[in-house]
Amino acid sequence: MEVILRDLTKKFPGRDRKRRSEVTAVSHMSLAIPDGQLLALLGPSGCGKSTVLNLISGLLQPTEGRILFGEEDVTSQPPEKRGIGLVFQNYALYPHLTVKQNILFPLENLKGKDRPGRDEMLQKAKEAAGLVQIEELMDRKPAELSGGQQQRVAIARALVKRPKVLLLDEPLSNLDARLRIQTREEIRRIQRETKITTVFVTHDQEEAMSISDLIVVMKEGIVQQSGRPQEVYDSPQNLFVAKFLGTPPINVFEAQVRDHMLCIGDEAVLRVGNVPDAAVYAGVRPEGFLLREAGAFSCRLERVEVTGRDISAVCGHTASVNASVRALVGTQGGEADGLSAMPEGSRVRFDLLPHKVFLFDRETEERISFEEN
Repeated sequence: MEVILRDLTKKFPGRDRKRRSEVTAVSHMSLAIPDGQLLALLGPSGCGKSTVLNLISGLLQPTEGRILFGEEDVTSQPPEKRGIGLVFQNYALYPHLTVKQNILFPLENLKGKDRPGRDEMLQKAKEAAGLVQIEELMDRKPAELSGGQQQRVAIARALVKRPKVLLLDEPLSNLDARLRIQTREEIRRIQRETKITTVFVTHDQEEAMSISDLIVVMKEGIVQQSGRPQEVYDSPQNLFVAKFLGTPPINVFEAQVRDHMLCIGDEAVLRVGNVPDAAVYAGVRPEGFLLREAGAFSCRLERVEVTGRDISAVCGHTASVNASVRALVGTQGGEADGLSAMPEGSRVRFDLLPHKVFLFDRETEERISFEEN
């Protein structure tokens, strides 16, 4: 089921009743979610992503705009008429019911011709439990389950009605790190098997990039950028998107373009052929540094962090907007060994990979494209 949002806006009354002020949670959002795709709404707390989810579900009514499921306008339809499945952050299971009863609950509340017979209900509950691999837990109650098992029950309950659209509101935030990875892989598997159009709300960019077909990055109710995860990571449209995506985060410097050269501090570090002289922000991904004895860019080594897969050079630089500069260096080769042997406070030099360097206007923070020569 394709989901289309047209100029969607949601305003809430402000606290100051005398002035009758309003708070805009979502502003003129237009978006098409293709049939069978998993889309992640990504952004910091308060950016409006959960509000969008609640608008799609029907729990909130938009101030302006329309919501379409395929060709059908569902803007004014109540949630129970939209054919949606909703999974909450806190699972929202009924503690006095067993797993089987929790999964059956949505079916038992159907009325008229939509309500299946008892045998069909039990078969659908069994199929939903099998999909999330909790068949052996059907007679337990929520208090007897782990957090990951409770989340699977919540997903099974959302899927048992075979919804047109599945909505997940930060479903992994209550799980520990290892269980988060396992559960997000399960969510992706289930979504691919069912081919249900899915909207996944999260503030965790690694989570969003690992399982989604498309991501939408939001800030203060406004869409900053949308597209395939790797495309957005490799080509951010503004500084906010560049800073929000990436672990470790992008390194940002106050820089200058002089005579078509990018200058950070006193060093000309990269040719940016078509960019006029200007003050800019320069963003360099952590994997964009190449350790070189005669590299164009230098900084002061503060420490070396070894995480098994990578070695990180944590450095200081007077032009850095970040608290520190973090450069990822592979664990293989003599250069990495040499870095580990360098004393703290020494100067370390790098060349920069042009496709991992982004320039942004100092005033608007919009991306400035440049020729890599």
